[in-house]
Amino acid sequence: MAEHFRDDSTAAIAVRIDAEHPAGMLIDPLQPQLRLTDLGATRGDGVFETMYAVEGLVRKFPAHISRLHRSAEILQIGIPPAESWSAAVELGISEFATRGEVPAHLSVKLVATRGVDGEPASEDPRFSGTYWILLTPVPESSLQRRGTPISVLLLDRGYTSDVHERAPWLVLGAKTLSYAVNMAALRYAEAHGAQDVIFHSSDGQLLEGPTSTVLLMTRTAEGTARLVTPLLESGILPGTTQGAIFAAAGRAGWELGYGPLQREDLFNAEHIWLASSVRLLAPVESVDGHSIAVSSELTAQLAAFLEDDLPVRHPESS
Repeated sequence: MAEHFRDDSTAAIAVRIDAEHPAGMLIDPLQPQLRLTDLGATRGDGVFETMYAVEGLVRKFPAHISRLHRSAEILQIGIPPAESWSAAVELGISEFATRGEVPAHLSVKLVATRGVDGEPASEDPRFSGTYWILLTPVPESSLQRRGTPISVLLLDRGYTSDVHERAPWLVLGAKTLSYAVNMAALRYAEAHGAQDVIFHSSDGQLLEGPTSTVLLMTRTAEGTARLVTPLLESGILPGTTQGAIFAAAGRAGWELGYGPLQREDLFNAEHIWLASSVRLLAPVESVDGHSIAVSSELTAQLAAFLEDDLPVRHPESS
């Protein structure tokens, strides 16, 4: 049914999920698909996940689906079951195969919005909103930048570390479509000679990057490698890549820590990385102009941990 789509094996493929097509329906990403009154477009009232597929196999699929449902619960948005998302992703990957070849590296974005204001798409709450998947080949330039050291700025997120408990309506910890602040932070960094950002709370706790999780490495007095990430209770997003690395690192004998971390801990760390699903690991070479040591060997080791494909490990499941 995709014969009218652009005949290009490198083009994006889109799949829509609704009550009539719970396993997905191919749609043309180059044609209009969204109502102008959809709350995802008018208010950013929706959630998303970006997954990474290698040779047609999606990495950390259960962890991403779990986080998508967690985000939807925080926003109180109805969302299709895991089997619908899985079938729709398979449909998109199969469509690449019918065009000739499945790209070796794919970005797979899942999106769920509250739907059209006042007009639920279905009486079934699981399909009452708007849902789609966009599968896009990862550009070669992005692959080549992996492992390249970056400079980051420390920026105040504008709230204290306990606001997650005091103000649940801020929906912290959900991966929402409201990413204007995150993108503005990245533009600010670029304008000031850096490539990325690490947010901190107004009372000095480390949080996360605009599109990544922060990893710090130190060593114990006995020389054991210790990997630490900021505290989830501060309202940050639980990182699927961080969780996968922690699962493998713990099995390999590394010590693991979950904060809380202060800004000063960055300057006391041996090494720092920003972790995300498609970019994987970006070693940090400077923070606010202060040099940080970079180890290509340790970066490669952490990347190798992601190959183990273990269940994601976060503190609540450790």
